[in-house]
Amino acid sequence: MVSPRTRTILAWVLFALGTLVIFVGSLTVWVRRQALDTDAWVRTSGDVLENDDVRAALSVYIVDQLYQYADPQAVLEARLPTNLQGLAGPIAGALRQPAVEGVDRFLERPRVQAAWEELNRVAHQELLAVLENETRGNITTGEGTVTLNLNTLIANIGQELGFGEDLAARLPPDAGQIVLLQSDQLEAAQAGVKAIKWMSWLVILIAFACYAGAIWLARGRREMLRNIGVGLFLVGILLLVIRRLVGNYIVDALASGESVRGAVGSAWIIGTRLLSEVAWALIIYGLIILVGTWLAGPNRYARRVRGFIGPTLRDRPGLAWGALAGVFLLLVLWGPVPALRSWVGILILAGLVALGFEAFRRVVLGELGEARPSPPSAAAT
Repeated sequence: MVSPRTRTILAWVLFALGTLVIFVGSLTVWVRRQALDTDAWVRTSGDVLENDDVRAALSVYIVDQLYQYADPQAVLEARLPTNLQGLAGPIAGALRQPAVEGVDRFLERPRVQAAWEELNRVAHQELLAVLENETRGNITTGEGTVTLNLNTLIANIGQELGFGEDLAARLPPDAGQIVLLQSDQLEAAQAGVKAIKWMSWLVILIAFACYAGAIWLARGRREMLRNIGVGLFLVGILLLVIRRLVGNYIVDALASGESVRGAVGSAWIIGTRLLSEVAWALIIYGLIILVGTWLAGPNRYARRVRGFIGPTLRDRPGLAWGALAGVFLLLVLWGPVPALRSWVGILILAGLVALGFEAFRRVVLGELGEARPSPPSAAAT
């Protein structure tokens, strides 16, 4: 027979473990949905290109690459008369800033942004194939690196900007070669992808099991459920704080100029939008649990609320369940949290909401039964 003290200790241990697992699992779910989901990656890449700061920095980078590899001075010398070829250098330098502005406007075009999204889709699918141990397409794992080949993309942009139709032939082999991973890191990256894929759901199940065990072992189950609400709320706040702190660190570490700082900061905010959604979902879940435990508690205001809605829950249960279903349907259509955007999440949340509502309804019906006046005795008649 387990002593009450031991049950209390075990309940708090399970509560702490469940909260820790929720924290780790939230990060895992974010990585899985952001880094391993191609559709989410494409949406994010499109949003990144639509950002003014990011597009301005990208325009500078593209022009720098073209000036480095395409040699606009030589292009101008070949097109100018012999007596004006000496002006090719000054003209090329003067055209650098207008070229940046032209690339920026070029990248704003819907056709270019659609092509950008398609490029990111193909590149992401090929990268996932490598991480799943399937080499294919424009990604290779030779010569000590995992490399993405964007040589053709640079050539196409250069031709659009007038750097010559033979630009692809003039570009060196290393132009547009982006190193994604060192080959000695590939095995660890592949193992990480496999772990994230099965952990993202497993950790959630473990967290539910820990919380269920904590509630079952606790002396005061309503109080433990309230603590779980507080835990979810605090984990959500912690994720938002981490997002801000890590973003500041990344901006300070990677950005060398003010324009680059703006681009890096904007890209981080866009890239971690899903993490923010997960954090706010936990905050909302925590608040819902706190409100529910408060309504079921001994507070006199809560008792007044229960007394007000009690007759409806007792006499017209269909209306009560219908109102709850209507509110839940509106939430599904709104989709304020990630779980309400997939059938699995909707079904799980619907089951939890139904269980919580039924538990609350029974509390209210129990109080109404206790408060019901006793029927008159036969002697009184």
